[in-house]
Amino acid sequence: MSATPSARRTVLKGAALAGAAGLGVAACSTESKLGRAQVPTPTAPVDLGAADAVPVGGARLYREQRLVVSCPAEGQYKAFSAQCTHAGCALDKVEGVEGNCPCHGSRFDVTTGQALNGPATVPLPQVPVTVREGKLIAGPGA
Repeated sequence: MSATPSARRTVLKGAALAGAAGLGVAACSTESKLGRAQVPTPTAPVDLGAADAVPVGGARLYREQRLVVSCPAEGQYKAFSAQCTHAGCALDKVEGVEGNCPCHGSRFDVTTGQALNGPATVPLPQVPVTVREGKLIAGPGA
């Protein structure tokens, strides 16, 4: 009978470890969106303000709207979701043309949306963007 309590403890420890491992995997899952936008791109047009706020050859992060806009040449703009494709965290900064995800270190080229450094491997979703009366409008119908 002395083997039974020991075996029971081993089983209980194994179950606890398996549960903890499952939580860790769920926390890093691409399905995990706790506290984050469920839809990574706008569902209606969004006014981002003056188009000239995005420097030519550079990019600007619009944190509140969860968008990043680059301007490869005068009058040309590209917009992408600023929600990381790994676990849904919002990008926190843009350095040059690289967007940074603070959660797990993913980095994205904000001129193409491509993942440059993992764990993210999927590019940022592109968002339509246009200029109307000197203002950037992003989202459907832009």
